[in-house]
Amino acid sequence: MNQPQLQQALDALLRQSVQRRGGIPGVVAMVTDRDGNLYEGAAGTRELGNAEAPMGVDAVFAIFSTTKAMTATCALQLIEEGLLSLDDPVDRYLPEIGDLRVLTGFDDAGQPLTREPKRKITVNDLFLHTSGMAYECFSTADLRYRTAKSVPSVVSCTFASMRSVLLHDPGEGWTYGVGIDWLGRVVEKIRGKRLGEVMRERLFAPLDMVDIGFAMTPPMLDRRVTIHDRGEHGQLTPLPDLILPQPPEMDCGGQGLYATVGEYMKFIRMILNDGMGPNGRVLKPETIALMGKDGLVEMGLSSAGWATCIPSLSNSGEFFAGQDKGWSYSFQINRETAPTGRPAGAMMWAGLANCFYWIDRQTGIGGFWATQILPFQDAVAYPSFVEFESAVYSGVKFRGR
Repeated sequence: MNQPQLQQALDALLRQSVQRRGGIPGVVAMVTDRDGNLYEGAAGTRELGNAEAPMGVDAVFAIFSTTKAMTATCALQLIEEGLLSLDDPVDRYLPEIGDLRVLTGFDDAGQPLTREPKRKITVNDLFLHTSGMAYECFSTADLRYRTAKSVPSVVSCTFASMRSVLLHDPGEGWTYGVGIDWLGRVVEKIRGKRLGEVMRERLFAPLDMVDIGFAMTPPMLDRRVTIHDRGEHGQLTPLPDLILPQPPEMDCGGQGLYATVGEYMKFIRMILNDGMGPNGRVLKPETIALMGKDGLVEMGLSSAGWATCIPSLSNSGEFFAGQDKGWSYSFQINRETAPTGRPAGAMMWAGLANCFYWIDRQTGIGGFWATQILPFQDAVAYPSFVEFESAVYSGVKFRGR
């Protein structure tokens, strides 16, 4: 399949995702190799029913948890410089993390019962989500604890929202949660600057990234995509006022960035190019290799699916259910060849409003599919992403890559 054929095939897939019954309001999707974008496409509108806001490739998305890999990059730079170690206890930098306790249950009055953890949380635990910290939308116990102790939601972008409870002792399980937000605080503590400023200096500048940040510029605001809610019968409702605090109290390293897909492709390309960006090196090649190392294997753990306890934010689900998956620094790793054709050992993750990406260093390609719909793993957006990735790998095979 040549470049024009690939463009036509993927354009048709995007249009189909928007035009099908119960489809998505709009989407931006891109694919890159090590040299540049192979495909850029957009379809639909930035807000359902608003014909005056057509979706363009320069649209700005709340990228939620796809922020994590960028925070991990800033922390890995500290490790390269000898200012941080994976084995370091986090309380060396943030003593307040020592206040977190392991939840053992609730008393008759509904108040939490807790105990001291068996060991301290390490930097490695934050990277790998083995600290015991959770997200409230994926844990009934964490949500109940937050309610009992008046701990705010993580979407408040406050430091108080990170100070919840441990669901298990550090190192004894894989639980997806706020660990990367804590890692971002470690970066701030060592650098003496807010995380957004660190990213601008040490990540965005070397990669020539402009339309990205925890607080949007006026031009970014003008191109922001509205988040939509999909009701239980499939109907979509725009939520134009649903926006993360601008500016946030805290630069949340786990979920706080706004960006265009094009800017994220520059980050993916840096990883495909062993850490080199257009304006200089971001990470050493050996650090890029570490980014793709499955850190759960030696612990006998896997990263699995999730069960929702806030259906308005997320459906229950799993990526490629039944396949074994690990976690690296900081991506999910598919330990088997994915049904889409993505080879074993590739990296991927996602953002709450149904953004999805993958990075395949073996083949030398990566892609990003962006929508703005809640709840997560939308019944149309996620299968459309899978179709998109499958079509890319089909095209790549025909091109002999």
